[in-house]
Amino acid sequence: MNIKKNDTVIVLSGKDKGVKGKVLVAMPSENKVIVEKVNVATCHTKPRRQGETGGIVKRETPIRSCKVALFCEKCNKGVRVGHEIKDGKKIRVCRKCGAEI
Repeated sequence: MNIKKNDTVIVLSGKDKGVKGKVLVAMPSENKVIVEKVNVATCHTKPRRQGETGGIVKRETPIRSCKVALFCEKCNKGVRVGHEIKDGKKIRVCRKCGAEI
């Protein structure tokens, strides 16, 4: 999985197609990511402690990583990722323009 926490991604399919957002959590073992303001579900919560209020909370739920693509600022669209070794470190690059992601 080429997507990591704090990456900017664009949704490729589903009800939130075309939405850009930041990755909050990456789950490589499950091939899922949680993106802010994408795939929002309404959860009804109960108060757990005395004095705490319950209510309706909106929260982001996981989405499959194959349904998102890394967003390249230079190309201004979702792109595939390549890898290069620069100064002994492996970096991710855009396949279209070669810019570092």
